[in-house]
Amino acid sequence: MEYSTFGRHVAVDTWGVDFDLLNNAEWLQAQMVEAAEVCGATVLSVQSKQFEPQGATVLVLLSESHLSIHTYPEKGFAALDCYTCGETVDPQLAIEHMLSVLKPEVAHAKKLVRGMGELQVETPVLKQEQLVK
Repeated sequence: MEYSTFGRHVAVDTWGVDFDLLNNAEWLQAQMVEAAEVCGATVLSVQSKQFEPQGATVLVLLSESHLSIHTYPEKGFAALDCYTCGETVDPQLAIEHMLSVLKPEVAHAKKLVRGMGELQVETPVLKQEQLVK
């Protein structure tokens, strides 16, 4: 069987997220696994780390690649990314799920189209109802 190298990588910086949400690795882990399921990905493993005095990192290893979040609660900031290989799993759905639960005031996103030669950089359209006005 021959596999395609095509993949999409969505990266988002979020600002204005509640401190308590960003400082809860256990809750973030549950949300990240749900986000992976929402986009149709297969979760292989999950690693999370709660930092002291604050902050968290969650990495979700997917059969299709990965989903991650790194948080800075004291700044209301989280860096999210999801990379998936192939056509069947859409990483933007996972990101949109995370935006719906984090409810950032601002989100800046880019999407890389990978595995087709030179990287293509796009600005994805995020569902506006996901963002707090």
